[in-house]
Amino acid sequence: MKVMKKNLFILVSLCLGLAFFSSCSKKYTQDAKGFSEIEVDLKSKFGEDAYYTNISVVYDKNVGNIINLAETKEPASLEMKEWNYLKGAWNQIADVTLEISGGEAKDFMFQLGKDVSLGKVGEMVEASKEKLADEKKIDNAVAKIVSVKVPDNGDKINIFISLEPENGGTSFTFFYDLEGNLTQFNY
Repeated sequence: MKVMKKNLFILVSLCLGLAFFSSCSKKYTQDAKGFSEIEVDLKSKFGEDAYYTNISVVYDKNVGNIINLAETKEPASLEMKEWNYLKGAWNQIADVTLEISGGEAKDFMFQLGKDVSLGKVGEMVEASKEKLADEKKIDNAVAKIVSVKVPDNGDKINIFISLEPENGGTSFTFFYDLEGNLTQFNY
């Protein structure tokens, strides 16, 4: 009987511990503050001098934020690692080898705090939500996808934001340049 109670105690403790740690994933807000926090966390995880070709934040109401990115510390190597952040854990999901014609590898990458400010991207999310509220009378929109990406041709960095009403429905897409100028709005 004593062994059974001890095993039951261990099992209950283990379950409670797992429940606690699985619920500990960081919840980023969909505004300048939340995206600034993402930038701080990325710099902490990958270093201040990491280079990226893309960073995407996808929101799912059942899972929370999913962050996907490709990064390297040595652009000239043409070797990158693709990472996924889900439920509080980072997992490397792929090794990527870049093929570049015309230019240096750095021409197809960006650095946080130097080329791109995720806090500024968060401001673009806020502006997109305001535009949707003003023009379409949709309050409480959710940013389903926010993506910062260098196009394959090495052209200017694109910021893509897809918003949906809180309870689902039509997707509204916004494209911005790095200065925060809205370049395209579709639905």
